[in-house]
Amino acid sequence: MTRYLPARQTPAPALTVAQFAAATGLDAHEVARLVALGLLDTVCGPAGMLLPATQLKRAGRITRLRAGLGLNYTAVGVVLDLLDRVEGLEAALRAAPRARMNGYRR
Repeated sequence: MTRYLPARQTPAPALTVAQFAAATGLDAHEVARLVALGLLDTVCGPAGMLLPATQLKRAGRITRLRAGLGLNYTAVGVVLDLLDRVEGLEAALRAAPRARMNGYRR
């Protein structure tokens, strides 16, 4: 029987506001605004407020929702919450045993 070792999870790097802004193409003031509105999460670091690299994907979604659909910040927050819930439900479905799925008949 093959044994697999769990992958080591390294903590995601955190970026300063300026680094995050450069990585996303946003203005530093816009990043600060998204943080103030609660659309982006931050962590406290030795140099002050830092944004986890995992928030880069979220910033991209925010930009696309604002530009593509013209949503205001309140609507963007609602859509992001819904997308997070959908991802959670999809993950739960993938984790569900296949036996349950096979036992269901129409």
